[in-house]
Amino acid sequence: MNAMNKDEFKIMCGDAAKCMQTIDTASVDLVVTSPPYDTLRNYTGHGSMTMGGIANVIRALSRVMKSGGVVVWVVADKVINGSESCTSFKTALEFVSQGFRLHDTMIWRKTNPMPRVRTKRYFDCFEYMFVFSKGQPKTFNPIMVDCKLGGKTYDSTCKNMGGESGRTHKTFKLNNKRYKDNIWDIAVAQNKTDHPAVFPLQIAEDHISSWSNEGDLVLDPFVGSGTTGIAAKKLNRRFIGIDISEKYCELATSRIMEFQRPEPIPEFTQLTLFKMEDY
Repeated sequence: MNAMNKDEFKIMCGDAAKCMQTIDTASVDLVVTSPPYDTLRNYTGHGSMTMGGIANVIRALSRVMKSGGVVVWVVADKVINGSESCTSFKTALEFVSQGFRLHDTMIWRKTNPMPRVRTKRYFDCFEYMFVFSKGQPKTFNPIMVDCKLGGKTYDSTCKNMGGESGRTHKTFKLNNKRYKDNIWDIAVAQNKTDHPAVFPLQIAEDHISSWSNEGDLVLDPFVGSGTTGIAAKKLNRRFIGIDISEKYCELATSRIMEFQRPEPIPEFTQLTLFKMEDY
């Protein structure tokens, strides 16, 4: 087995659960991923994952995640014979059964959803972004947005405490900033690659910014076209990507290496592609 240097930025080609056996225990700070689910698209190398396969990946994640580490799992459900598959909820319950906390159920609302034919249901325009954690998240860098009424001052009176009669006049000033909501409006990425489902860079960036710090190790066990790796490189995080498809591993490697940061980071100037038979 090849030991991984702490500063390496690498892609591994092979089964996610098996490849994670080569990653040190309690070494990963954050996972951001969108796995193949419900045969919604034709992925090279594999179709949708069975719940057994998902359980194996979650078990592997439980070992490699640090205490306080976070897993962001982006998923939706296919409609089969008029009923949703419930893959998303089954996956969430599997994470919880294996000891993770469901820290937040977030929504990616697509601002440019694909048009659909009329059916007896409202148009589908979102995916779940489940945020799981091993205990209390150790890192949270909240994205702040402007308050519509920020900076305004309000006068109010409140009843005196401690049995005193009368009311006390108080002045309140609203904050200029607040935490961003857990529903994120983000456009579906324009796909100029051979991968059927390119992850929006903003989703990866915002989650990496929120749940990790510079120098932390980010993992994407279904790296696909490599968008999570691009975001990690942009934000100065270390990165491991895994995919069972050699074609997608090569695509991810190419896209990550082509991405140029304003100030190159020495550790990220080289990216190594490993195949499972190398281990």
